[in-house]
Amino acid sequence: MKLLKPALFSAALAMPSLVYAMSEASDACIDALRATGTPDAQGGEVLSSSYSEAGTLVMLRDLGGSEYKCIVWSDGRVGELTLVNAMDDGKGAMAGNKAPVHGSSTKTHRVQFARGTSGATYDGTLTPGSTVRYVLGAANGQFLDVNIRHHNGRMSYQIWNPDGTSLLDMIPAKTPYRGQLWQSGDHVVELINRGKQTESFTVEFHVK
Repeated sequence: MKLLKPALFSAALAMPSLVYAMSEASDACIDALRATGTPDAQGGEVLSSSYSEAGTLVMLRDLGGSEYKCIVWSDGRVGELTLVNAMDDGKGAMAGNKAPVHGSSTKTHRVQFARGTSGATYDGTLTPGSTVRYVLGAANGQFLDVNIRHHNGRMSYQIWNPDGTSLLDMIPAKTPYRGQLWQSGDHVVELINRGKQTESFTVEFHVK
């Protein structure tokens, strides 16, 4: 499926420069989304776009159903591309369960802690180019620990805040993360296999 251009309302047809600016902004956001390299980002649709003198806000949805906010400044530069709504597969994977990912795709799993515990562990595999997202609810002020083990190759990960801003930029999977959260809600930990071989992994989450 190709990325669709936003519908242009008849009121905007009288302003060709505005139409052109919105179209150019949508194209820039589409290119920025594709450049993330995830398979789901190679298709989808433009949900909306709104123009201002400072820049244009474009909302996108990828093939996996996840939604992104993209801001393009008036000079044509993409100033922001953030995940605002990660699609959950609804399976509610429990701690310790296998969470395999097959093919060049993106899967999302809800992290759930067993009663009386503050941690969860997941095993899985990622084929080349594939991504898996773990959605984890936590509160402002709590500490989050992420540790990824038993992997080789070029695996990396990043963490998103509930509002879609970046909590942790992309880092190698061998580097553990520990930090205090400053928002309440669903945080997204996204693992990516950028290598050429299928990789196995174990990821541990702790929230205190």
